[in-house]
Amino acid sequence: MKAWDAIVIGGGHNGLVNACYLQRAGLDVLVVEKNDWVGGAATSRELTPGFLYSNCSYVCSLFRPEIMRDLELPRFGLQVISYEGGAVFTRDGDYLANYRDHDAHRREFARFSKRDAEAYDRYSRDVTRQCRFIQPLLMRTAPDPTSFRPRDLGELIYLGKKFAGLSAEEMALTLRFWTMSISDFLDEYFETDVIKANFALSGIIGTALGPMSPGTAYVLLHHYMGEVDGSVGAWGYARGGMGAVTRALAASFKASGGTIRTGSEVDHVLIRNGKAKGVVLAGGEEIHGKLVISNADVKRTFLKLVEEKELPDMFLRRVRNFKIRGSSGKVNIALDSLPEFPALPKDSPVYRADMHFTDSIERMERAYDDWKAGRWSADPFLDMMIPTTLDPTMAPPGKHFMSCFVQYAPPKINGRDWTDADRDGFAESVISQISQYSPGFRDRIVHMEVRTPREIEAEVGLTEGNIFQGELTFDQLLFNRPVPGYAQYRSPVGGLYMCGSSTHPGGGVMGAPGRNAAAEILRDLAKPTLHMSPAHDVI
Repeated sequence: MKAWDAIVIGGGHNGLVNACYLQRAGLDVLVVEKNDWVGGAATSRELTPGFLYSNCSYVCSLFRPEIMRDLELPRFGLQVISYEGGAVFTRDGDYLANYRDHDAHRREFARFSKRDAEAYDRYSRDVTRQCRFIQPLLMRTAPDPTSFRPRDLGELIYLGKKFAGLSAEEMALTLRFWTMSISDFLDEYFETDVIKANFALSGIIGTALGPMSPGTAYVLLHHYMGEVDGSVGAWGYARGGMGAVTRALAASFKASGGTIRTGSEVDHVLIRNGKAKGVVLAGGEEIHGKLVISNADVKRTFLKLVEEKELPDMFLRRVRNFKIRGSSGKVNIALDSLPEFPALPKDSPVYRADMHFTDSIERMERAYDDWKAGRWSADPFLDMMIPTTLDPTMAPPGKHFMSCFVQYAPPKINGRDWTDADRDGFAESVISQISQYSPGFRDRIVHMEVRTPREIEAEVGLTEGNIFQGELTFDQLLFNRPVPGYAQYRSPVGGLYMCGSSTHPGGGVMGAPGRNAAAEILRDLAKPTLHMSPAHDVI
């Protein structure tokens, strides 16, 4: 029976990135995926004729350009189109626009507050300083602070030098920033509710925290560290939906000789004498491999795919305590025409980016209160966009696809499982909110796909539907992610590695966990990593 050099569990973007790098290093790699398609949460699917949905992940920015170049993804069809604007609607019939042009952006802020317009440059400078500090760490393996190995000591010295390069004031601000709430952080710059709401959204997306929760300032930073075509902090659409990212990765992997098996759900990891020897599929088939790399989250990997007897008690306890809490859902909508928003000028560039209806931090926090009480938000926060305004490939001529990322949606409703009736109620809260700002919106709906944490977990395999495979709080970052002592992509089981978003540097369609895990695996195999570009400074 054939024994593969490496078997990657899960064909999501990190699993495919990992497989690509290993295959290009000369290993014979197999990717096994439970669904009949690859992509994980980065997929594009046609669920109603003519309309292509970005089912879960829906925008592109965080994906590392170094990985894009290494794996030649543009050659395999990946193209990212930048946003052109954005808006936050206010309840009094006005809106706050976002523009790509810096001066236009400031003038729009000045329409609400001249003081806030002046503060915008100071805010941008301070956030950029934080990005400059953390960004180089994305493509480096987090050190183990308890280790005396030369590589760990070297990384700790690198971190120390970076921190020592800050002034005393910058040191204090950095430590404070990483632990404070996005609400408190924004209060230090802005006075206008809608302007603060405009920035606060990046501090709560994908996390089970409210804007007043400590730690959400860092979540904002996590969303600011991407780029599109060298424009730092920019966001865009992958042409053909987010599945274009993973289609390009799969094509790159296959072009270098890799093998993908879809419809192959892993039941458990095959372990003998404390070492991973392959996987056993749900149907009982054994597939042998010298190494196994799991792209599943840390809880799914070690609480479902590995038997307890193979793992240390302390490790198991920490895995169980790792915070993976579902907080969001997704509503994908096919429309027979472009919705009208009376507050916006016709043909405004803000149609061609993200639009929101939550115009104050207080409303965001009240939406979070519903989540804490075990129900979906009655007045949800929506990150709504219409990708077909820039990418007409996703719908028939004259028709449009709308993507709505929704917070908050708990993994359980009052402690019980979601029902179809709950799902319908959740969808109604979304449609009702949009309809308040877009007359006739309901009549334009051709088809809807509604995803609560129940659907996200069942199809994509994300525990509780958490899109980051674990909270991005300070206690779960760097050498604490996913658990202390195992932040370097290895596990207590020999030959079993992790490469998913539960590992450093965390979630989002970034690819860095998959890439970094491949680097560690190749080091263990004493194979060169010359085909892997180091992180570049873009700020």
